[in-house]
Amino acid sequence: MADVIKIATRESYGNALKDLAEEFPNLVVLDADLAAATKTGIFKKAYPDRHIDCGIAECNMMGVAAGLSLAGKVPFVSSFAMFAAGRAYEQVRNSVGYPNLNVKIGATHAGISVGEDGATHQCNEDLALMRTIPGMVVMCPSDDIEAKAAVRAALEHEGPVYIRFGRAAVPVINDKPDYKFEIGKGTVVREGKDVTIVATGICVDSAIGAAEKLAADGIDAEVINICTIKPLDEELILKSAKKTGKVVTVE
Repeated sequence: MADVIKIATRESYGNALKDLAEEFPNLVVLDADLAAATKTGIFKKAYPDRHIDCGIAECNMMGVAAGLSLAGKVPFVSSFAMFAAGRAYEQVRNSVGYPNLNVKIGATHAGISVGEDGATHQCNEDLALMRTIPGMVVMCPSDDIEAKAAVRAALEHEGPVYIRFGRAAVPVINDKPDYKFEIGKGTVVREGKDVTIVATGICVDSAIGAAEKLAADGIDAEVINICTIKPLDEELILKSAKKTGKVVTVE
């Protein structure tokens, strides 16, 4: 059996920013003294003039990003989810969401998988908070391939975008030749007829593993990868729910 390739989606984020810099000359990256952890340091090393370290002042950083977007730049603002969505929520809501500005937020170290960083950093509410902001696109990629595709899609999309990235290395699962990414579209990663497992982010791999264990017990589980939390692919979920009659969400 081939070795499983594991890459943290925060690593994919840093690499994607660097790889897309030439194609998107207006792209600028902002960080709040965490470039080594959010991996925007990869971009900073290649394009130091286009990286702004705002220091530990996330609320101010959102305001700086709003101003840059009004000046024609496409800012990608980076911090841990707890600070990007938590500490700076008011500024995201009022300075980015309300005026519908073209600001992208890359939030790393989300969820309880950042066990090493302690409970204060385990931000579970970021997706719920960002969903409430009108016009905000919310994405949570499952692996390296999807994370890079989500960053590109965010840059091509006009308007505010929030992307959640994980701390831990996770298996690459979207390495099929026919894989294509679209904002608002989920994908069926495993067909089944008995139960629908709808998963997002780094939990998609766990859901696939669960489906394989269920198969051993004679239960045929369908697994859906929902990268875009908002807008949600309701059509795909309802179609699967009608087929199986049972839905479990994993997030």
